Amino acid sequence: MANSSYEDLLREVWETGRCSGCGACVAVCPADAIVFCSEQNTCPENRHYCKELTDQVPCGACYDSCPRVGDFQGRGLLGEYQSIVSARAGIEVPHRQSGGAVTAILADALDSGLIDSVVTVTEDRFTLRPRSVLITSSGELIRHAGSRYAWWVPLLASLKKAVIQKKCRKIAVIGLPCATEAIAVMKASDNDLIRPFATSIRVVFGLFCTESFDYDHLVNTILDRRYGIRTHQVEKLDVKGGLVVTRAGGETLTVPLKELDEAVRPGCRICTDLTARSADISAGAVGSGDGYTTLIIRSETGEAFVRSAVASGALLVEGEIDQSAIESLAAKKAARGIPKR
Repeated sequence: MANSSYEDLLREVWETGRCSGCGACVAVCPADAIVFCSEQNTCPENRHYCKELTDQVPCGACYDSCPRVGDFQGRGLLGEYQSIVSARAGIEVPHRQSGGAVTAILADALDSGLIDSVVTVTEDRFTLRPRSVLITSSGELIRHAGSRYAWWVPLLASLKKAVIQKKCRKIAVIGLPCATEAIAVMKASDNDLIRPFATSIRVVFGLFCTESFDYDHLVNTILDRRYGIRTHQVEKLDVKGGLVVTRAGGETLTVPLKELDEAVRPGCRICTDLTARSADISAGAVGSGDGYTTLIIRSETGEAFVRSAVASGALLVEGEIDQSAIESLAAKKAARGIPKR
């Protein structure tokens, strides 16, 4: 029996608007034949070559790594977890989002050798355009802290560089729920072509996410043309009852949620996971006070990373948790999303 190919992915996911844009298929394709040709694409494209179809060589890696294939299995509103805490960085983290806890934990992990690299998202400070990157030092990680994951980018595309080119074997991944789910799918797969990626990932950090936005539509159509805001004027962006844009100097403007809806990627509309239930540690601002990060510690691996960061002083666990606020937002997203099948 032949393995599934990109044509199956095309028919079941790409053409149906279900693609999350996580980049897993791009990373694992051994022929480098699956790509996002531009940031405006809502799903990848194939470069008219497939080992399975063209050469009859068993593959199926793209299909077997996709989080939007098959039946969706819910894991409860917040998923399984060991504890929920409020924390902040105990080290200096410029440009940090909320409490900077994720950066602090991973900076400690890089310095202590728990990990050798981080697959994450960074952005151009002037244009705010995002890109998937591989980071190998704590200093570099701290410099890129605060990158805005609200912009869509095929995050997992950098896994190929990490695993195949750089031979990293202790990788941390920071991603949105779709990316963490893709990693869970990869770790559960028995496809030999996927195994090197799955076994090289040591820890997964998931970020709370309501949806991600198309960069060009939000920046060029909404911010620039409608509101006259250029990217170099933006100091900070937060999604709190709308898109709160803080300009240099402190002036703020809120873009209504109704206007943001047109910039939401199609694949986000079927997602019901706010808190990245497949991660080792999930993180977000909801549920904690200003200047703090909510951490949902889900696994023994996640617990070990938190303990290490606390012991070194990189992370301070303190503050109150409003779990009802997290559950309320999670319920709203679950109700808004539709089943994947």
